[in-house]
Amino acid sequence: MSSASQVAERDAPFQLRGNSFTMMVLKVFAPTSPDFFTQLNVKVRQAPNFFRNAPVVLDFDDLPDSVVFDLGAFVAQVRAQHLLPVGFQGGPQAVREAAMTVGLTPMPSGRAAKLEEVVKAPDPRLHDQQAHVAGPQVLIEVVHRPAVVVTDPVRSGMRVYAEKTDLIVASSVSPGAELLADGNIHVYGALRGRALAGFSGDTGARIFCHSLEAEVLSVAGNYRVSEDIGSDFYKKAVQVFLRDGVLSMDLLKTG
Repeated sequence: MSSASQVAERDAPFQLRGNSFTMMVLKVFAPTSPDFFTQLNVKVRQAPNFFRNAPVVLDFDDLPDSVVFDLGAFVAQVRAQHLLPVGFQGGPQAVREAAMTVGLTPMPSGRAAKLEEVVKAPDPRLHDQQAHVAGPQVLIEVVHRPAVVVTDPVRSGMRVYAEKTDLIVASSVSPGAELLADGNIHVYGALRGRALAGFSGDTGARIFCHSLEAEVLSVAGNYRVSEDIGSDFYKKAVQVFLRDGVLSMDLLKTG
C-alpha cells in the first residue's frame, strides 16, 4: 500500500475490519413451553452481572418443521432477561424468515468439538499390503492443539479464550477479567475474575486455581457466583468440577 493510500485511509470517517467475538448460544428446544422463560430466568439469576447485556445467538437447529410460535414476542422475552439476541442458527424455513424479519443475523452453524484425541498404532498387516500395492496413498495427520499459556497477569477488561484446548495462566487474574476455555482452566495465582471452563459443553472440564476469589465460575454452562463460594474455599487452592450435573468444589492437596 502506498503512503498516499495510507494517509487517505487514516483520514477516512470509518474503517471496516474483520474481528472475532465469543458469544453464548441459546439452544432452543421448546419455545412454546410455559417453563422456558422461568427456567431461563433462574439460569440468568445465577450470575446476573455476567449475563447482563450479553450478546447471544439463538440456535433453532433442533426445532421441528411443524413448530409455530411468535418469534418477535419470543425475542422480546429473551431481551427482558437482559440478554441481547444478535443472530440465529438453523431452524425451519419459516423460523429463519421470521428471524430475518425481526433483525437477527444468520450465523454459520457449528458443532462443539469433543476434546478427545484417539491415536491408534499402525497395523503391521496394512504395512505389508501397502508394500505390494502401487497407487496413491492417503496421509492421515493427527493434529494436537497445545494449551494456551498466558504468563502475564490478566487484567480487568481482558478476555482470553482457549478454543478446543486448555488455558494455563501462570499469574493472577484481576476482577473484571474473563477466562474461557473449551477444556480445563489452570490459574497459578489468584483467580479474581470470571472463569468458564468447558465453554463448548465439555462436562468433564475443570477449573484449578491457587487462590479462589472469583466473581463467576462455570463448567459447561453451570454457574456459581462469588456469594455462593463459601468461606471453606475462599482464597484457598481449589478445583471446580461437575458432580452429577452440579457445580462442585474440592480443596487441592498442595502439601
